[in-house]
Amino acid sequence: MVDVHLRSVTKRFGRVVAVDSIDLDVEDGEFMVLLGPSGCGKTTTLRLIAGLEKPDKGRIYFGDRDVTMLPPRKRNVSMVFQSYALWPHMKVFDNIAFPLKVKKYPPEEIRRRVRWAAELLQIEDLLDRYPAQLSGGQQQRVAVARAIVVEPDVLLMDEPLSNLDAVLRVRMRSELKKLQRKLGVTTIYVTHDQVEAMTMGDRIAVMNRGRIVQVGTPEEVYSKPKNLFVAGFIGSPQMNFVHVKIEEDDSGSLAFVAEGLKVPVPKDYEKILAEYRGARVVLGIRPEHIY
Repeated sequence: MVDVHLRSVTKRFGRVVAVDSIDLDVEDGEFMVLLGPSGCGKTTTLRLIAGLEKPDKGRIYFGDRDVTMLPPRKRNVSMVFQSYALWPHMKVFDNIAFPLKVKKYPPEEIRRRVRWAAELLQIEDLLDRYPAQLSGGQQQRVAVARAIVVEPDVLLMDEPLSNLDAVLRVRMRSELKKLQRKLGVTTIYVTHDQVEAMTMGDRIAVMNRGRIVQVGTPEEVYSKPKNLFVAGFIGSPQMNFVHVKIEEDDSGSLAFVAEGLKVPVPKDYEKILAEYRGARVVLGIRPEHIY
């Protein structure tokens, strides 16, 4: 297992800047979630880490090793795709065994590793079936088994639950998180679903327009958003925004004031906001804080 570091990584497709000079540190054994709207650069970032794309600028490190120009086969990474990417003409056993055969593992070791992965994912009874004979949830388990069978240094997942129904998606979130903890593998997980991110991630990197705009624990990105984008994107229902002025009353206390609204500034924040006395600011209010 390794830690992963991105340093000023940039990727362009023609005139489009898909990833814009991002820096990111993922700790050894951490479950890091890349969260953001469609088109923000999440999947491209994942593909850069996997070696499926080459950056135009910047460096990528696994521990102290510079892997920026290494092909995927030399990085010891595994990736679970949104579509699962199972071979339809191969049975489950052979799908899971495929990366081992490519690496020319001996037959006995292949059997041992496939059985180990199948047992972890609870799919031992599916090894003789074809993908078309499996449910969506079963196919997802096979895809994860194939990814972990090589015991990768880094496990990459690109929206792996998006094709599942809502009930199964909730169950698989818990199972994937438990599996990651058991294996201790460094995991980078892409999603646009904030509930997924908040329930699964040790930390979340919020992306917008090719940039990482905040990195923090689920609690930090929810309670202490760094900008209006993060504040509005995280939360369901979304945060309410009100344009207010910070005013001081006769007693010297501060308040957020707008037409028909006066909200006292919490005592813990008066010292911080004192320098903004008389300024116009945006007040963010979570729906659950209105009562």
